[in-house]
Amino acid sequence: MSYLSENVIPGSHGKTFGTNAKTGKELEKILHALINIGGIKDIIIKTDTYPREFTIHSSTVIAVREIQNKIRSAGFHAIPKRMLLL
Repeated sequence: MSYLSENVIPGSHGKTFGTNAKTGKELEKILHALINIGGIKDIIIKTDTYPREFTIHSSTVIAVREIQNKIRSAGFHAIPKRMLLL
């Protein structure tokens, strides 16, 4: 694991997660769980993919583990997608 894979880094690229939430209500629960984390600027949900994905943009460094724990407490899973390095 590296610093980039274990954290959401501030900037325009964000970090994308896959989730097992399917319905709009389930995705809302995830949003409400994440809203309490300081430093999150933006959460973008992609509903046209399966499994559902969301991207988090932040203004500070946020540990991926913290995001996963918040979503787990809402009853769902969040799996970070790998960054592709070209």
